[in-house]
Amino acid sequence: MAKLSVNVDHVATVRQARLATEPDPVSAAVLAELAGADGITVHLREDRRHIQDRDVQVLRRTVKTELNLEMAATKEMLESALEIKPDMVTLVPEKRQELTTEGGLDVKTHLEHLKRFVGQLKDAGIRVNLFVDPSPEAVKACHRIGSDGVELHTGTYAESKEGPAMHSELKRIYDSAIFSRKLGLKTHAGHGLDYGNIIPVASIREIDEFAIGFSIIARSIYTGIGEAVREMKRLIIEAR
Repeated sequence: MAKLSVNVDHVATVRQARLATEPDPVSAAVLAELAGADGITVHLREDRRHIQDRDVQVLRRTVKTELNLEMAATKEMLESALEIKPDMVTLVPEKRQELTTEGGLDVKTHLEHLKRFVGQLKDAGIRVNLFVDPSPEAVKACHRIGSDGVELHTGTYAESKEGPAMHSELKRIYDSAIFSRKLGLKTHAGHGLDYGNIIPVASIREIDEFAIGFSIIARSIYTGIGEAVREMKRLIIEAR
């Protein structure tokens, strides 16, 4: 059965809007786990726009499932990961001016740097995923550098809404997931997935886990975290 990792970044976004102590992403993570989340994801950005260092430190002590730390492949972030020791690191591209991650890593261009970076994390006993656009070439590059898995960027699919463009992007995700499974990599997917578009992607049995944040946190404003997580898990399970 496919897993659901709940990203609680945007709980921290609301908190940081007033530089307050509430709402607390750690409390949200606890409620998500109690509702059936299989993991918790946070993105520690260079500019600390939402999740703060202390959040990750406390989450490391409190998360009972799996903690996935999204981060850029920089020296500062490597030091943080080696200190915190999350269960998994997902390496993502990062630009200060972007509202959210805009695309996958260009693994082929930065092959040697990423290979060394991945090796240091794995030597510390941390599993590593690379967030990439859905293409067999990107998946193959991840395999070459020793990544444990890939997270397929589903943002283009989500933005396509419907019609030929969406079907074309869905096929790219499907082909990449098939190839990833063939290479023995764990296959994750995420970005822009919501209650309206999750079912076609969740129907791809080669995808092991989904990382979903914004849509769950947005719905939780009306329903609470627990109900929002349970509904997303229900959709994923029914799609299988």
